[in-house]
Amino acid sequence: MNIHQEYQKKKPIIEKRLKEFKAVKNDGIFYELCFCILTPQSKGLNADKIVQILKKLDFKNNNFDPTTHLKSLTRFHNHKSQYLQEAKQKYPLVLEKLSSIKDSEELRKWLVENINGFGLKESSHFLRNIGYENLAILDRHILKNLVKNQAIPELPKTLTPKKYFEIEQKFKEFSQKVNIPIDHLDLLFWSLETGEVFK
Repeated sequence: MNIHQEYQKKKPIIEKRLKEFKAVKNDGIFYELCFCILTPQSKGLNADKIVQILKKLDFKNNNFDPTTHLKSLTRFHNHKSQYLQEAKQKYPLVLEKLSSIKDSEELRKWLVENINGFGLKESSHFLRNIGYENLAILDRHILKNLVKNQAIPELPKTLTPKKYFEIEQKFKEFSQKVNIPIDHLDLLFWSLETGEVFK
């Protein structure tokens, strides 16, 4: 696979997608938070289906238990339902931190420590989906492509924070080497695995 050829083919749609992330505001930020709580060990498209249901039911402003809407579309629905409800309570604080912390790595650290259901991957994903740059979302699609492109020698058995930061650094070095921004590479790798540029 020629990575630059693939990138040139998909560059316009990747740039359009990243521009859309930067335009996310208000309720959109809340529902991206929900989306990233729902994605672990579940398909992104299914997580998005749930988010569309939650939007329709105005989950942000209505108090209800979302468990029944999660059951058939995501794994660990009880835990995730609880995390969604907790995140809703903390959302004003999340907005406050988004406006007061300017550094994306510091913001990510705060999210990992304060939002149940968020590890480094989910926090990076959330921040990227609302327009932040230069954070690695190390899911299996990305890791697989980093191995394929010899940016890392093998798939990690576990992703400890130490390992996460190590691979993120290697991803950034690879990004500089091929002269394609890391956020663009993320969407490119994802599309090569799934057939579409999603989020």
